Amino acid sequence: MDLGIAGRRALVCASSKGLGRACALALAAEGVHLTVTARGAQALAETAAHIRGTYGVEVREVVGDITTPQGRQAALAAAGPVDILVNNAGGPPPGDFRDWSREDWIRALDANMLTPIELIKATVDGMMERGFGRVVNITSAAVKAPIDILGLSNGARSGLTGFVAGLARKTVRRNVTINNLLPGPFATDRLAATARGQAASQGIPVEEVLARRAAENPAGRFGDPREFGAACAFLCASTAGFVTGQNLLLDGGAFPGTL
Repeated sequence: MDLGIAGRRALVCASSKGLGRACALALAAEGVHLTVTARGAQALAETAAHIRGTYGVEVREVVGDITTPQGRQAALAAAGPVDILVNNAGGPPPGDFRDWSREDWIRALDANMLTPIELIKATVDGMMERGFGRVVNITSAAVKAPIDILGLSNGARSGLTGFVAGLARKTVRRNVTINNLLPGPFATDRLAATARGQAASQGIPVEEVLARRAAENPAGRFGDPREFGAACAFLCASTAGFVTGQNLLLDGGAFPGTL
């Protein structure tokens, strides 16, 4: 299926690994030129080289922390006019809200609410002027079904969700959509790291933790990042202009509700 976005330019944040990388690969497969960012130079260079060699699109690399003003400025300068923006940043650590300071909350808000808003602010007017734009925010399934130990993430990402709900209705008339992707358990380095932590605390093999978690999901497995990337590419399609302000949950059916 041709998504009609070949030749467009995308800024994909935190895209050297995991779900951000999956989104970059899916867009590149559609002929989209990319600016990719990450804090780790080696992983970013490897991802960029793979995309160039596989898909033949232009790839610009920006090493830096997208959650900082300097990181955002560098990414936007390298990207030029942005047609597609994929917002992504690592989530804050788990814990007990009694232990979180104001600084902890500010860091979470900076990374998972204010950074996406700043990047939207920097790109959305240009998108509307050109008559095409797609913004996809990678948030979390915890927005729909909060996880008690992820209060920092629950709060920051829910704030972004509320902001997007209002703005997305103002931009769609100019063919600029803003949507959120809510991942559940996907087979990424982050999931493996949390599994190793659980295994160590419980004194059991990490393979047992992973098998148990996969079995608990209605799908009986973890999500493949390629599935996530495909969903991102769909929301960026030229034919997806009637989809805006939505929260697409990709969790294998784990959320038990109907809405």
